Amino acid sequence: MTDQYVATIDLGSNSFHMVIARYHGDSLRIVDRLKERVRLADGLDDQNLLSQEAMERGLACLRLFGERLRGFHATQVRVAGTFTLREAANAKEFVRQAQQILGFPIDIVSGNEEARLIYQGVAHTQNTQGQVLVIDIGGGSTELIIGRDFDCKLVSSRSMGCVSFTRKYFADGRLAEENFEQAIEAAEYQLAPVMGRYLSLGWDQVQGCSGTIKTLLEMCSAITQEPVIDLPGLLHIKSQLIKAGHIDKADIAGLGEDRKPLIAAGLSILLGLFRSLNLDKMGFSDGALREGLLYAFFGRATHHDTQVNTVQALSREYAIDTRQAERVRQTALALFAQVRTGWQLDEGFADLLGGAALLHEVGLHINFTGIHRHSAYILSNADLPGFTQEEQKALSALVRFHRKALRLSELEPLNYLPEQQLWRLVRLLRLAVALNRRRQDGVLPPLELGLGANDELRLNLPADWCDSNHLLLTTLEREQAYQAKVDWKMVLVKG
Repeated sequence: MTDQYVATIDLGSNSFHMVIARYHGDSLRIVDRLKERVRLADGLDDQNLLSQEAMERGLACLRLFGERLRGFHATQVRVAGTFTLREAANAKEFVRQAQQILGFPIDIVSGNEEARLIYQGVAHTQNTQGQVLVIDIGGGSTELIIGRDFDCKLVSSRSMGCVSFTRKYFADGRLAEENFEQAIEAAEYQLAPVMGRYLSLGWDQVQGCSGTIKTLLEMCSAITQEPVIDLPGLLHIKSQLIKAGHIDKADIAGLGEDRKPLIAAGLSILLGLFRSLNLDKMGFSDGALREGLLYAFFGRATHHDTQVNTVQALSREYAIDTRQAERVRQTALALFAQVRTGWQLDEGFADLLGGAALLHEVGLHINFTGIHRHSAYILSNADLPGFTQEEQKALSALVRFHRKALRLSELEPLNYLPEQQLWRLVRLLRLAVALNRRRQDGVLPPLELGLGANDELRLNLPADWCDSNHLLLTTLEREQAYQAKVDWKMVLVKG
């Protein structure tokens, strides 16, 4: 590939970042960076609703980014929303407007997926050795990852960040010992459920990333003249802040005006991490989420492999009948291939449909009664490496509606996947499940599926096959009735 440009955007809780890179063959070179402090998390109220002012700040930033991205194709740009957009009850409205302004889809990534991408950003930009603990303190959440080379061993995303902690513990700007102690203890409390696993796995070195940790590195370096963050340095910074009494009066080397409002919260979270993990020092990496997204462009096959590995791991964990799952997948994709052009379904929809087919029986782990609901629950709440939050919701919706009555009102709205396209995938999955009810190989005839007006499906079945497969024919007729109840027309052509 020659002279291709790619761009990634990280919609963080405090700042929006964009990186543009050029790659030629195997080499990647960053050619431009843009950053705007939008303080999105500042706009979250007690009901987790984003204020209009916060949304406007974010949209204004994206207008600038969109101007820089003129001429880029959708395949060259990836945009990831993080903690605040995961939490906001009205995130869908912001995403809708943001996509119109940018002209590119926005993926809201789960906390664990964000952690994995952060690790990839560090692993590709830092010379690491042995097992590495990576810590990223963001505006709304803190990610912890242990990995080796380019493989993540353990990931976690905790709901504590500079913006949220500032609002809770330092809202009035006052800097006192009691404020710091409350914030540090709150961080330790958030970390407690996962500490055992991290301490048990262990690490050889520690790397921090993000703007907050970079500022603390500069403040520590001003004290020690060494490019490292250590516990004595952090405690000295804390005492300096307390001595200042108020953030407006803080005048400490390495602390810029733009970072002042959030530094006490960031310091408290890092001290909570140092205490909980028994750390004495850490290094710093410039690589983070946006670089992880950037290197994902090189690893699209690897990214797809991650999704495949996730599906296989779930299959093993929940003892899925993999032969039956594969039958359903092959049938679903055979049907998909015959209608994809007429229904305008691209390859990404094929991946979703195939994944749903392989996992539609994961709920059998609970019991057969209500399997579709059990499967949907598991997929909604499982950690699915390689899948965005939107893809995870789509997988859950597909398996939720793979059998029984179609209660369309129960569909949870998705941000960028059109509802009509999702229902089309549901129809294909339901047909594939019905056709494989006998759970045996070699039962189905060559399948011919056509489209009529108003999304009508026409399934052609040989007459002799119908005569010798009454159970499957009855199952298809029942499916025909289910779809008719929601005004989806399905015709069985026998002969």
